[in-house]
Amino acid sequence: MITTLVSDAEEVTVRRYPGVLEPGEVNLLSFEVGGRLGRVNLDVGERVSSGQLLAELEPEQFETIIENRSAAVEEVRASLAQAESDLARSEALLESGTITVVRRDQDATTVAQARAQLVQAEKNLATAEQDLGDSKLFAPFDGIIDSIEVDSFATVGAGQTVLSIYQQSEYEVSFTVSFDVINQLIVGTPATVRLADDPTISLEGVVSELGERAGQVSSFPVVVQLKESAPIIKAGMAVEVGLEFSLPSARGHLLPMSAVIPGTEIPADAKPNEPLALEVFVYDPDTRTVQQRSVTMAGIRDNRFLIIDGLSEGERVATKGVAFLREGMEVSLLPDREE
Repeated sequence: MITTLVSDAEEVTVRRYPGVLEPGEVNLLSFEVGGRLGRVNLDVGERVSSGQLLAELEPEQFETIIENRSAAVEEVRASLAQAESDLARSEALLESGTITVVRRDQDATTVAQARAQLVQAEKNLATAEQDLGDSKLFAPFDGIIDSIEVDSFATVGAGQTVLSIYQQSEYEVSFTVSFDVINQLIVGTPATVRLADDPTISLEGVVSELGERAGQVSSFPVVVQLKESAPIIKAGMAVEVGLEFSLPSARGHLLPMSAVIPGTEIPADAKPNEPLALEVFVYDPDTRTVQQRSVTMAGIRDNRFLIIDGLSEGERVATKGVAFLREGMEVSLLPDREE
């Protein structure tokens, strides 16, 4: 008979929940001006660098406006120069008594108006130049394209979403838990996030959001934010979130699932930290027989039962051939095997 030596001591149990990696924050990008879009040479999932040109509006319409407003500025400047010349002449003539003060004041008013027109024309030109700059859309940070909302050469309006982008280093996982679990969690509770496609990759996370209202009956939303990243991870990957809970008893021992006597049923709706009774065979070295014993299980960790009552360190529990054992059956031990 193959047995397992009861030696592992645990103080917590782990509950695992399936989820999907999602960007922690998706930024929607849009133009501050409207116009006809040029060709968009991007793909969803493409990595981009901070400052990289992502999309731009066709520049011709903006360049035409700049040319027209530049010409308007030059025209106003010429008018202002003429008005200032007329004013200077009026000042000289006023001193000689050739013209009246009213005429001089009229020329001064014309200069003031021309200067105001020049200020406005220069502002209009600066706005047109700013619009040309705003017709280009740049990446605000190193990130990944999440979606592209428009087609090449489409006409877009100011503020209309063109594409969305997220940072690779910021991911989160959303899932739901029962009422019993939500009451044991707080924002900041540590968590582990393990990739379903590669369970060897485990990342640290933390509970960042707790729902106050159940999305479904007694199912409350929880969000875990990753504290670290890895080059392999991508949005949309399946993951498993692990949360630790204190045992209702001081310590526990890990036991292979194969040790449980067949016929023991575990309710599908078992709650975390809710003790459940299981039956196992414990080896008695004095009589070299096995004795059936009821033990208390408080959870599952790494495909092993976490036993919090009914076993002591140093005892041996049958883990192979359990279905063929009977109470008081005399057995011979085989060498220990790694479970």
